Amino acid sequence: MEFNRLPLRTVDLPITVVAVTAPGTERLKEQASELLWDAAREIKPRLRGWLHLATFPVSVAAGIVLVALSPTPATRVATAIFAVTSSLLFGISALFHRGQPWSPRWHGVLRRLDHSNIFLLIAGTYTPFAITLLDSQSAKALLSVVWGGALVGISFRVLWIGAPRWLYLPVYIALGWVSVFWLHDFAAASGPAVVALIVVGGLLYSIGGVIYGLQRPDPLPNWFGYHEVFHSLTIAAFAVHYVGVSMIVYAAR
Repeated sequence: MEFNRLPLRTVDLPITVVAVTAPGTERLKEQASELLWDAAREIKPRLRGWLHLATFPVSVAAGIVLVALSPTPATRVATAIFAVTSSLLFGISALFHRGQPWSPRWHGVLRRLDHSNIFLLIAGTYTPFAITLLDSQSAKALLSVVWGGALVGISFRVLWIGAPRWLYLPVYIALGWVSVFWLHDFAAASGPAVVALIVVGGLLYSIGGVIYGLQRPDPLPNWFGYHEVFHSLTIAAFAVHYVGVSMIVYAAR
């Protein structure tokens, strides 16, 4: 009986013998990290990072348009924060996933930046909604909570990059839904359409976070895996929120 053979992707890992001394042990750890990272790169889906790479220039151009059309200094600052944080997320993600093979040190740096940017984007997205739609006191309250939470989340990811996903993803999702306490104010100032966009964008981010945490669904592991599904949902959520920010900014003109 003859069986059909499926092509397997293999990774050749060279073996280096290092003397077990104090300096040698550190070198051994460094070599092991490099080999493991090289192996991980070999098995990543082929589309890893391409979605955010394509979105990065679009987010930059869209952000410039949004800032240019903002009617007041306050809205220009708020939309600039939204534009910068969104472009940072897509740009750093693209650099991390599609850049040259990084050394273990630079891989760690870029990974921390990549994971931190989602907290920046949450706070950056809330900023134009708060500045444009809320009174001064409410805006300060919302921005204090969301930017304070973002700083906590960033510190968490920078100081403990190896934390389990079940520990930090709930923080990310909870921070994304802080706005529920101000939805009535948003609706009174802008109407149901903008509120619907805020909620839909939040749902997309939350679903993406759950998929990232569960690592499921993983439709085409060699090409388009669970991480690509997560990236697709971040792009969709950004687009939905961009439309919402555009509506309130243009209405203020």
